[in-house]
Amino acid sequence: MLTLTNKEARNIILTSQGLADNSFGKKKEGALNAIEHLGYVQIDTISVVERAHHHTIWSRVNDYHRKYLDELVEDKKVFEYWSHAAAYLPMRDYRFSLMRKNLYATRKLGWYFNKRATKFIYDRIKAEGPLQSKDFEEKKKQGGWWNWKESKIALEQLYMEGKLMATSRKGFQKVYDLTERVLPAGINTTPPTEGEYAEYLIRKIVRANGIAAKSEMGYLRPYTKALVAKTLNELIEGKEIIPVKVKGIEKDVFYSTEANMENNLTQKANKQVKILSPFDNSVIQRNRLKNIFGYDYTIECYVPEPKRVYGYFCLPVLFGNDFIGRMDCKADRQNETLIVKSAYYEKGFKPTAKFKSEFEKEMKLFARFNGCVAIK
Repeated sequence: MLTLTNKEARNIILTSQGLADNSFGKKKEGALNAIEHLGYVQIDTISVVERAHHHTIWSRVNDYHRKYLDELVEDKKVFEYWSHAAAYLPMRDYRFSLMRKNLYATRKLGWYFNKRATKFIYDRIKAEGPLQSKDFEEKKKQGGWWNWKESKIALEQLYMEGKLMATSRKGFQKVYDLTERVLPAGINTTPPTEGEYAEYLIRKIVRANGIAAKSEMGYLRPYTKALVAKTLNELIEGKEIIPVKVKGIEKDVFYSTEANMENNLTQKANKQVKILSPFDNSVIQRNRLKNIFGYDYTIECYVPEPKRVYGYFCLPVLFGNDFIGRMDCKADRQNETLIVKSAYYEKGFKPTAKFKSEFEKEMKLFARFNGCVAIK
């Protein structure tokens, strides 16, 4: 069995994540390449700095502009749905979203069902075309049985079942339309078998990270645990997925024989600084961060203010293949100023002249990305 050093494991992960080089390309094409390779980009509503989905792509794609993501949705190259959380997904993977949609449609997942409400919503969108949740607000004002909260829940239920899709966003609010009017012609809508779905989950995370633990393969999908374990064993027996040891880590991780392991092993750490989103694909697996990178990270926006240590929305800071610190920032867009509220180095890290130069360069780029011209 191949045994990797900690440094080799880091290089493999960061190279596979597209953070060691600029392998995805530029602009809109680069954005699509990044989403297809990573398998998803998480959506988040918090906007103290640029939202997570834009931030994650920007960290990997030169000359990225947030309009490119909207254009990719319009071009029907990506779509919104649920991965382990709300996300933009590659349209080429659409059929694999049907597994979760079926669980909602058959009431095995979900929190709500009101046949009258969902029928009203569906019929109105069918007749009138794309609508937002705010388009149903007038029902409350008329004093009828309807209210906005109920309609929003019904919209999301239909969306999770797959009967509606988000055709765009306006003011960050989804615009819903019938799925058949959103999907591109010729898209594969055949539901995967359970085995196909499990294999998709395994291959997706191994492709995106180079190596992955078994626990990461069905992340936040408890209904897939036994199936992923069974399918993983089959892929190992077929020598398509290979167990790997990482020094200092008790459990095996896995890589795909389709990956260019030699290239990833020899990839030198790029001595760039990367300011990452708390929802970046490279940091979402906290155990991996802690075990392989020695970086203990918690996003504190969900922590009561008196218990916060580093700040409301602390951003991980990567230098080469080391997470060297974190900083809490806020974009004051009205005054075009990026405010650094706090910043911390990891214990033992000593900033070199090279780091200071690269950090200053990244901060200027990050400020500009956030619509700011000054840093405070």
